[in-house]
Amino acid sequence: MEQTQIIDEGEHEISAEEETNADLSFDEDGLKETDRAHWYVVHTYSGHENKVKANIEKIVENRGMQELVLNIVVPTEDHVEVKNGQRKVKTRKVFPGYVLIKMIVTNESWYLVRNTQGVTGFVGHGSEPVPLTFDEVRRMGIEKIYVDLGIETGDSVKVINGPFENFMGVVEEVNVEKQTLKAKISMFGRDTPVELEFGQVDKM
Repeated sequence: MEQTQIIDEGEHEISAEEETNADLSFDEDGLKETDRAHWYVVHTYSGHENKVKANIEKIVENRGMQELVLNIVVPTEDHVEVKNGQRKVKTRKVFPGYVLIKMIVTNESWYLVRNTQGVTGFVGHGSEPVPLTFDEVRRMGIEKIYVDLGIETGDSVKVINGPFENFMGVVEEVNVEKQTLKAKISMFGRDTPVELEFGQVDKM
């Protein structure tokens, strides 16, 4: 007879069959591959992204699992719209239906996230979540990470995320310590100086 396990508020039921099929091949300490945290993508019901984020944060706090689930992000971006001569800034989700979570995958953390109300599953192979690569994290701009691009004054760069995405520019100043650079970007036929983070550009 199929049994169900009821867990905290904000979570849904998981069947014994689901548990059997969710073989994540953890080691004897319950850790998957490494004890280092990685970013994972979680699929949610459309429009439930912020609710899922809040539910997971609440459960993590209640269970004292902050060392396993480090950060939860619903990526957004601002868009400027001009209507009747007035500029309005609107915020919209970059990846509707998805939440990004930095976590260490163990049996406990996997079940916590997987069974939070509104979550349909991890992005990966079957039941096994696949972490984002270093380059994917950098391009999404979800975390400030140290990047060694070998960029020098005079180099050409392409902006890969942020309000100037897809614009090209020429580097005028580089600050390796702060991981920022100043570049001139051609906008509307004019060169506009902007400051960018290393994680926002690719060297051409």
